[in-house]
Amino acid sequence: MKKILFIEDDSQVSSIVKKGLEEEGFSLTLATDGESGLALALEKSFDLVILDLMLPRIPGLEVCSRIRAVRNVPILLLTALGTAENVAEGLNKGADDYLVKPFKFIELIARINSLLRRAGQAPEEDRSEVYRFAGVVLNNTSKIVTVNGQEVALTSTEFKLLLLLMKMPNKVYSRQEILEQVWEVNFDLGTNVVDVYINYLRKKLDKHGSPKIIHTVVGMGYVMREK
Repeated sequence: MKKILFIEDDSQVSSIVKKGLEEEGFSLTLATDGESGLALALEKSFDLVILDLMLPRIPGLEVCSRIRAVRNVPILLLTALGTAENVAEGLNKGADDYLVKPFKFIELIARINSLLRRAGQAPEEDRSEVYRFAGVVLNNTSKIVTVNGQEVALTSTEFKLLLLLMKMPNKVYSRQEILEQVWEVNFDLGTNVVDVYINYLRKKLDKHGSPKIIHTVVGMGYVMREK
């Protein structure tokens, strides 16, 4: 049974979601403010966090970034704030997906299942694969990445982005291809989320002594190569 933490101060929404998710076979823990939700997320183990943005005590975006700083758990933002700027800010703070209220419950379930698959339930043929490139080793079984023997802490989104690039070095991926394969969206989000996460990944690899291996191809996208 997958364990989900739902941080939401609207009792009507939380009650409906709790009932629906439990009927789908999930175990749901509720928190009604940002402070208690953050404490639960950091103290206990969850398979997924669903998070509102407009929360008392600690705002949702801060909760999101503080969880992401120490946990790789998938985070789904569920909020009434639905502008492109809101979505971009949420994703840039470390969220893996964003669903705007009001929403259809069937879409919520689809988003949850998609995030759980992305977090480690990959097809069997991918699970035992180990990729190596220029001192970077990615183990898709243990979900561990090392650079020159030093472990690098990556979020689930950063890991999937690196996995995509390492599967086919020297292939140029467009931003749209990356959105489709990492974020599983087949449309342009209208944000620079791909560029932001490429930058996050570069900094983490560089910090551990990796040579520059993720390159920008102007007007086309990104490629992994040694020079």
